[in-house]
Amino acid sequence: MKAKDASPFKQAFKELQRDNVKITLAIVFVVCIAGMALVLGHVPIHFPLLALATVVGGYMAMNIGANDVANNVGPLVGSQAITLAMAILLAALCEVLGAVLAGSDVVQSIKGKIINPAHIENTAVFVGMMLSALLSGALWLHLATAIGAPVSTTHSIVGGVLGAGLMAGGVGAVEWHFLGGIVASWVISPMMGGGIAMGLLATLKNVLSDKENKKQAALRVMPILVGIMGAAFTWYMIAKVLGKKIPLEWWQEVLLSIAVGLGVYGLFKSYVLRRLPLLENTKESVHTLFTYPLIFGAALLSFAHGANDVANAVGPLAAIVQSLQEWGNHAIPTKAYAPLWIMLIGGLGIALGLSLYGPKLIKTVGSEITELDKMQAFCIAMATVITVLFASKLGLPVSSTHITIGAVFGVGFLREILQRRTLAIKQMILDAHAGEDASVIKNFLERFEKANPKQKKRNASLSQSLEKK
Repeated sequence: MKAKDASPFKQAFKELQRDNVKITLAIVFVVCIAGMALVLGHVPIHFPLLALATVVGGYMAMNIGANDVANNVGPLVGSQAITLAMAILLAALCEVLGAVLAGSDVVQSIKGKIINPAHIENTAVFVGMMLSALLSGALWLHLATAIGAPVSTTHSIVGGVLGAGLMAGGVGAVEWHFLGGIVASWVISPMMGGGIAMGLLATLKNVLSDKENKKQAALRVMPILVGIMGAAFTWYMIAKVLGKKIPLEWWQEVLLSIAVGLGVYGLFKSYVLRRLPLLENTKESVHTLFTYPLIFGAALLSFAHGANDVANAVGPLAAIVQSLQEWGNHAIPTKAYAPLWIMLIGGLGIALGLSLYGPKLIKTVGSEITELDKMQAFCIAMATVITVLFASKLGLPVSSTHITIGAVFGVGFLREILQRRTLAIKQMILDAHAGEDASVIKNFLERFEKANPKQKKRNASLSQSLEKK
């Protein structure tokens, strides 16, 4: 056994994956959060209902961690930038920090979104509706995770609120225009993610991977790419996290993002200058420069995910808690104020669900849909951020899950096209040189593999001419 395989962290991680350990830790977690709710909830009546709602909210958070966080770290693991265990540790830590430090104080659960509260009869019906929505969303996510299907947690809870709202308030209670935008995003978001990822990959192949002097191309191109990535991620964090705390004008967001991007450009260029003497002039060696950008990108995506998507678990829970606190007023809350203890439950639940049940989905996103290298994983991360930014500015309710899966498919589709084209050219070369000495043909094919795209095109044209003759 290799020494690194016997590290205490990896051994502990393997222990966590045993079913009996998973179940025990999950039970301990829900018992602890139920006790936390009873102590910190300040609900004068209906204590069992408060404990039940908290347990269901924690269960929902665990399922979000098990399913949704795979989008952030799946390409990172699939490209072998870091190990599965380290990716889970990184994502879990960032998810908790995002939920606790940057989670929104006000969770807009229903007002102007899915269900019009004016159509709900009373507080009891409202609490039952939100509890049913939370439980149904959690059960669906549990099933999807069990079969290895990455789904949108946002759309899962939206579907739960829709179904429960139809039963509680009828057809008139549903905000159908909002749901129409979500349905449209099912098609728009994966197509946008796939298209952007394909465009980025084609560009990177042209300006980096296919260059004869790959080290010089990396020095010229990669600091610019990572600087753009830094600016894009900064804008993403402002739009999804900071903007909820400190409202900024669009030009302020742009200037701040550009400033950070320029700083990242300078830092990464100095890093590339230090690393280049240690690298070989090969695609695999140069692609190792993508490792740190991928790690930081996954960390930032996980932080933003914890700050925003934790609301899918704690939003309905916060609405239930507030309703129980104001039970005697018979008023249905249109805004749910989530205190720190509720945000902590959401963050810890996501982290625990990711640690116990996330590896299956991480492997699906990272390697089972299509194999990824570090450059392709970089394109997927960039496509996800750019698409989310573009969609948010247009007011389109998109799913990061759909975008990431679309980007993974886009990268795989482009790679398949390029591989088929290369195989067709090789077959053309073999046909053109049929009857010649095998060593000559082998030498020609080896030179073809090492050639840059222009030389390959010239060789293909020459072989086509010989074949016609």
